Amino acid sequence: MTTRILIVRTSSLGDLVHLLPTMSDIAAHVTDAQIDWIAEESFAEIPAWHPAVHEVIRVAHRRWRKHWWSAQTRRERAALRERLGARQYDVVLDMQALLKSVWLVRQTHGVRHGLDWQSAREPLASLFYDVRHRVEFWQPAIIRQRTLAAATFGYTVEGPPDFGLGAFTDGVAIEPTALIMPSASRDDKLWPATEWQQVFDDLQSRGLALRLLAGNEAEQARAQALIAGRDGAEVLPRMGLRQVAEQLARARIMVGLDSGLTHLSAGLGRPTIGIYRASTPVRTPLQGPAYVASLGERGQAPDATRVRAAIAEALDDARDGGMVHAVG
Repeated sequence: MTTRILIVRTSSLGDLVHLLPTMSDIAAHVTDAQIDWIAEESFAEIPAWHPAVHEVIRVAHRRWRKHWWSAQTRRERAALRERLGARQYDVVLDMQALLKSVWLVRQTHGVRHGLDWQSAREPLASLFYDVRHRVEFWQPAIIRQRTLAAATFGYTVEGPPDFGLGAFTDGVAIEPTALIMPSASRDDKLWPATEWQQVFDDLQSRGLALRLLAGNEAEQARAQALIAGRDGAEVLPRMGLRQVAEQLARARIMVGLDSGLTHLSAGLGRPTIGIYRASTPVRTPLQGPAYVASLGERGQAPDATRVRAAIAEALDDARDGGMVHAVG
């Protein structure tokens, strides 16, 4: 007999990466599970990468909210409502606990699980669940989500997180490159160019070529300015998520701001250094099977000396085959 499960977690990129270990947990403990996952169309590739996910149901909140009452948006919302309404799930698990996720949960059929009033980021969301679970708020997101699923399905969380991304990493040859993510979703997360230059010097002195990631035109321009006049460095063209993941999986090391791609690098098992300036790593630290360092704090960015020390630790750790999670 199949246990049909619907996971509701629509965004963002980093949050979906954080949820992948929960899919591994569910698959290990609910052996007859068939897992569907509702995700924002921009990030729908990520759930599909996990071998335990049966189907990804796309939602387009980010696009729809710009033209909520247009004819096309109404048609797409109606099609989604019909699709969800035609399915019966044993468990509908809202991993987001926001009113925008509850809007989706209410269109489903099944026993609806989520966080209780004290645990949810938006407490009103808890009123719409059939079963509510208490999960401590101030703990890393990966632990929080694994704990919520364990409470829902009645098992105990065990072992380190398994992101289920072996399709990208198994048998892949590591290249002498350093992937750099110097952009973020907000300008207050950016790190000074003078600090980046010191890090670039350090990485190149270790024989690593620099490959900078950038998405939109502004990010491309910022990245090009950072490496202007520097040999052995390039800004990669804009790529899809799968192509970026393939680049990350082959890198010797990744250094990036607190962004979804930096968290993806950690999940792929690459040594990863995260630079935090406008957010705290308390709830969203980097986690993965290789060395990771979550450096800085809200209002207190690390300096280049601290980042360079973490780079040295990461590369030494990779040679020794160990694993360290550093925060500070």
